[in-house]
Amino acid sequence: MLSEYLSIKPEIEEALNNGLPVVALESTIISHGMPYPENIKTAREVERIVRENGAVPATIAILKGKLTVGLDEKELEILGNSKDVVKASRRDLPFIIAKEMNGATTVAATMIIAAMAGIKVFATGGIGGVHRQAQETFDISADLQELANTDVAVVCAGAKSILDIGLTLEYLETQGVPVIGFGTDEFPAFYTRKSGFKTDYRVDSETELARALKAKWDIGLKGGLVIGNPIPYEYEMDYNNINNAINEALVEAENNGIKGKEATPFLLSKVKDITKGKSLESNIQLVYNNARLAAKLALELSRL
Repeated sequence: MLSEYLSIKPEIEEALNNGLPVVALESTIISHGMPYPENIKTAREVERIVRENGAVPATIAILKGKLTVGLDEKELEILGNSKDVVKASRRDLPFIIAKEMNGATTVAATMIIAAMAGIKVFATGGIGGVHRQAQETFDISADLQELANTDVAVVCAGAKSILDIGLTLEYLETQGVPVIGFGTDEFPAFYTRKSGFKTDYRVDSETELARALKAKWDIGLKGGLVIGNPIPYEYEMDYNNINNAINEALVEAENNGIKGKEATPFLLSKVKDITKGKSLESNIQLVYNNARLAAKLALELSRL
């Protein structure tokens, strides 16, 4: 039944069947997170980095209604250069399938499809979370519920700094989702290494992290993990400058009535404009950094 909806590229299917390391990659960053052609260049480079570090990349999207694990060059171009690609989260999947549309998967949707395929490790930029003023708007990303229920480890540079990071971490704690700092005690905030909030645990090696993952799932604790992997020092943005840019972007979003799934792409684009493109370079580099760690983690997990 599932095979009717799911298409896995032969290389990835062979790797999974043989217990080899595979890393899931999202596609929203291609269609809605970065401008063309930087999005395509970044997607290709992320796949190269995953391979260089010992794993098979599996970029995930929905193409003509098919849940697709692994994209070729032509499919990457469609996602990166088309205007009719739907930003797809959990609620959207049945309708994108039924209407045979193209969809770029968010963290939540990528986790779902990765789990269907049997992929345990996923690299992204930053997770979604609780938006600022959520106590009034109830704007909370579906990523958080997915992390509570789907057995996929998510390597990220923390939560996107446009969010309320404190409330995001409280929500994850309530849902029993472990929040790990890789080589850090502080949860990273996407563009910066600091957020002012502590992680649940600090882990300094991929081997230890893999053992914790295996133990979690072996004893039947469902759900994923958030692995906060800080942006490299040389690409980190100034904490005050990026927060000022974010606050300016938030005011503009509110004045223009931009909410829901349109909010994050708008805010990231606006921050890029305000920072004269510096935030885009940081975004690209943190994704590369997460791909390296995810590949190494998948490799260690495959050895257990």
